[in-house]
Amino acid sequence: MTTPNFKKFNIEAYKPGKSKVRKLKKVIKLSANESALGISPKAKKIISYKNINIDKYPDGKSENLRKAISKSYKCNPEKIICGAGSDEVIQMICQLFIKPKDEVVLPEYSFLMYRIYSKIVGAKVLFAKEINFRVSVKEILKKVTKKTKIVFIANPNNPTGTYLTKKEVLELRKKLNRNILLVIDDAYTEYMKNKDYASGLDLFKNKNNVFILRTFSKIFGLASLRVGWGYGSKKIIDALNKIKPPFNVNTIAQLAAIESLKDKTFIDKSVRHNLLYARNIKNFLEKYDIYSNTVSANFLFLNFEKCKYSAKFLYEKLKKKGILLRLTEDGYHIKNKLRLTIGSRRENLKFMSTIKQILRK
Repeated sequence: MTTPNFKKFNIEAYKPGKSKVRKLKKVIKLSANESALGISPKAKKIISYKNINIDKYPDGKSENLRKAISKSYKCNPEKIICGAGSDEVIQMICQLFIKPKDEVVLPEYSFLMYRIYSKIVGAKVLFAKEINFRVSVKEILKKVTKKTKIVFIANPNNPTGTYLTKKEVLELRKKLNRNILLVIDDAYTEYMKNKDYASGLDLFKNKNNVFILRTFSKIFGLASLRVGWGYGSKKIIDALNKIKPPFNVNTIAQLAAIESLKDKTFIDKSVRHNLLYARNIKNFLEKYDIYSNTVSANFLFLNFEKCKYSAKFLYEKLKKKGILLRLTEDGYHIKNKLRLTIGSRRENLKFMSTIKQILRK
């Protein structure tokens, strides 16, 4: 039988962090930047609530969730759009703004879905060099041309864990042509306590040429439910609503996200946990000449250049013992580095004790 012709994309498919090891029933997954403490008790309670009508379609406009986001982050609900994860919002932004042969600029090591969705709609993707694995405003500006439609940055950046300061982000927006959309991904912003940092939402709430991405997959722990949101000008949001799938965020996801926003105690606990163990693990690994970024998000970018062991060696040894990290050669093509998610207390202590066994120092 003949298969009808279809488009062929020169795209490397997204490879998620591994979650299974053959022959091992229990693994410690530190490969996907998921929540160390799981989900809020308030969210857990609503998920187990017996009277949720799953036979009915969800609210297609996510009105109650948008109101809850607006209240929590002091922003306009009419300028919010919700998606099945922030990656769906990225997809919609690319569909809305990009025509074939338009150009998109992004840092060379950045969240893989920016390049994937850009290429799907026919954009030429230009990669700006990073300086010591840190996003460079100067290098981004070098790549901008008259064909540039969007500049994507994640701040802090995934997978490198580095970040642009408030001053640098403001400089980038100021020096970009005003007709270029700057998309700032605030996925890890809740973890950030660095004094020279400011979130994209805090800096650009009233800017029409900046679009902000947020997610409930990280600190809120709702990764499996797929819920994220975007914030931009009313004109952009109205246009996105015309191309948005009609019931893209399910009812349980909307309810769990609303409850998660209410639980400030859980959020504060998650931030404290992350800071404590990220610092402890960073200091611990330096004893083995494994260095990483300044603590920022809920992961560390591990550099093995000064270590007598390679990243691949340690990755394989840990995997055999049921501990999974992210090998950054997959998708990112960064050699001799690993990305380590900060896990629960038990997971972190197990990781460190296993490192001692493997490296014996």
